[in-house]
Amino acid sequence: MSCEVPILIKDLSKCYQIYDRPHHRLLQMIHRGHRQYYHEFWALKNLSMNVERGETVGIIGRNGAGKSTLLKMICGTLNPTKGTIKTNGRIAAILELGTGFNPEFTGRENVYLKASILGLKNKEIDDRFGSIADFAEIGDFIDQPVRTYSSGMLVRLAFAVSVNVDPEILIVDEALSVGDERFQRKCFSRIESIRNSGATILFVSHSGSTVIQLCDRAILLEDGAKLAEGMPKKIYGYYQKLLYAPDDKKDFVKLSIVADEPLPAVIESDQKGTEVNTQAPDRQQQDAENFNPDLVPTSTIEYESCGAVIYNPQILTLSGKIVNNLVRSKRYIYNYAVDFTEDVQNVRFGMLIKTKTGVELGGATSACSLHEMVEFIPAGTKYSVQFNFRCALNEGTYFLNAGVIGEISGVETVLHRLLDLAMFKVQPEPKRLTTAIIDFDCKPDFSILKN
Repeated sequence: MSCEVPILIKDLSKCYQIYDRPHHRLLQMIHRGHRQYYHEFWALKNLSMNVERGETVGIIGRNGAGKSTLLKMICGTLNPTKGTIKTNGRIAAILELGTGFNPEFTGRENVYLKASILGLKNKEIDDRFGSIADFAEIGDFIDQPVRTYSSGMLVRLAFAVSVNVDPEILIVDEALSVGDERFQRKCFSRIESIRNSGATILFVSHSGSTVIQLCDRAILLEDGAKLAEGMPKKIYGYYQKLLYAPDDKKDFVKLSIVADEPLPAVIESDQKGTEVNTQAPDRQQQDAENFNPDLVPTSTIEYESCGAVIYNPQILTLSGKIVNNLVRSKRYIYNYAVDFTEDVQNVRFGMLIKTKTGVELGGATSACSLHEMVEFIPAGTKYSVQFNFRCALNEGTYFLNAGVIGEISGVETVLHRLLDLAMFKVQPEPKRLTTAIIDFDCKPDFSILKN
């Protein structure tokens, strides 16, 4: 591989001309710049960064921050308005689904097309075709037109080509969210292998755990500008603060990030209004249990009510304080209310905790046998349901389900069920030794072996 720096970017900017009406574009051409019929949108603003050989860099930011625009300019599919980009090495990119594929060509023909664009000769493609087809796992569809592929098949083939051309620079733009878990793990394993070979990787993802696990460094973009860069865990924490900050506090949060000062730990609503907690970092960790009114799921799915209605979900401390920012290893109460609209028999309640990707981590029901169920509940009765649980989870964002099952006229049915009814965050701990999602309370110990 070349010893030159793979990616050098200086004062990079990209401006789009936005026309309110189609005919304004024609008028702009006619008047030749003497009158402006468009307004400017700067997708990137004076961005400078270098990526060293063998480094894996995560690019994170809210939707519209400029992440994809940056990657496209590095790949050469977009030209900058101002600034310079220099790349050294073979670039393989997985950007949008089907990028670089001709929909009328078969998968086999597209493999040769894309690999040749990446600089491989026919003999090299012949030698690698078997590995590409095996990795993609699309079977006989390899000889069918790409227009007949599902989105999952498209990304499988695109990824298979990109990782089998010995890239010196690999660029991945959120493409790994498509495909089943088994294939995703296969992709991540190959990325790790490419990284270990000394290649440079640029990785865009909204998954904090992925960025923290894979990347050596992370860059936070906001409104087309670089807001911060540094250790992935720290930068992802900044991203979360920005993501969940109320609109009237976002400018304050941005200034805190740029200044690399302690950020607002929580935005609490009370009778006096909205205030920002600016406690010192150590104190924040001790008193990290708090409630953020903006931490509300947007993915809630409600089953049809058949005799009961679930409402008012809350997470409480053992002393009764409402929270949704939790501390690892402490106990909490998940509480929700149920209004029964019909007479029901043999009732039991349930809860479930899931990750952002939908992995079911664990939960409980209120009864495992008939004699433990609530035998009869008449219509008009209201219940308060509580599940006392230990927060055995590491730093991250999690979601809660709630459900009620019972019998109506002797037939067991789901009376009501809500998915992603509530969400909570487990706060980071600077000196945490545990890894991954679940805290198994592992106790490390080691000693010198004697001969």
